Amino acid sequence: MTIHKLRVRTLAFCVTLVLLGASTALADEVKVLMSGWFTPAYRELGPQFEEATGRTLVTIWGAAEGTALNAIPVRLARGEWADVLIVVSYALDDQIHAGNVVPGSKVDFARSPIGMVVREGAPKPDISSADALRRTLLAAKSIVYPDSESGTYIGSELFSRLGIEGRVKSKSRMVPATRVANIVADGEAELGLQEVVELLPVKGVTVVGSLPAELQKYTVFSGGIATTAKNPAGAADLIRFLASPEAAPAIARTGLEPLTAAPAN
Repeated sequence: MTIHKLRVRTLAFCVTLVLLGASTALADEVKVLMSGWFTPAYRELGPQFEEATGRTLVTIWGAAEGTALNAIPVRLARGEWADVLIVVSYALDDQIHAGNVVPGSKVDFARSPIGMVVREGAPKPDISSADALRRTLLAAKSIVYPDSESGTYIGSELFSRLGIEGRVKSKSRMVPATRVANIVADGEAELGLQEVVELLPVKGVTVVGSLPAELQKYTVFSGGIATTAKNPAGAADLIRFLASPEAAPAIARTGLEPLTAAPAN
């Protein structure tokens, strides 16, 4: 065999090894399109999943709805692929109906309750029952809630269900979602109502608790396998992990309510 032929075969062998290595690396990756307030839990649980499975998560964030260039529906419409989608439940349903998520692959991970916040150091009011919440809201000097789906529920349904809509109208207002807890922390409002997961990270406030169950409106976060998945096995492993009892404590720490019970000690 000539030196030239040997070099050619050696080069071909090296190229084959590189391609095999790249293929293996790709098979170990799980591409996730994600949106919403499941993110804090995911940021803690993602590294645990990678360590336990040897897989690598490649995560891209974007809005669950809308027409922005980075919005998940827009990404999918222009042909971008993913292994897993993690978004609010109703947005995932939309993608199932659009043919972008495998029917039957949807799993609910957690639900996000609405809660109340007061300024740090202020007395924590009683919101343990519908009557207690009614008294607390009527006694408050000012109330803020977010310009979001949960805020729309608060302003158009919660107050009405409590029979106090007319009595709190002049002292309650909708504000940008990012400002609810900050406005309370700054003393510009006495009470803030918003999803607990959004209130917990803000300094200068105290989370009183969640609204009573009979008045609660939950936002559910779910995951599903994309129809374009290149690693459906990895996608299924991730969904299974995020829905497992072992993931529940990390989910609960962020203010969400896991939909799988934590393991017994």
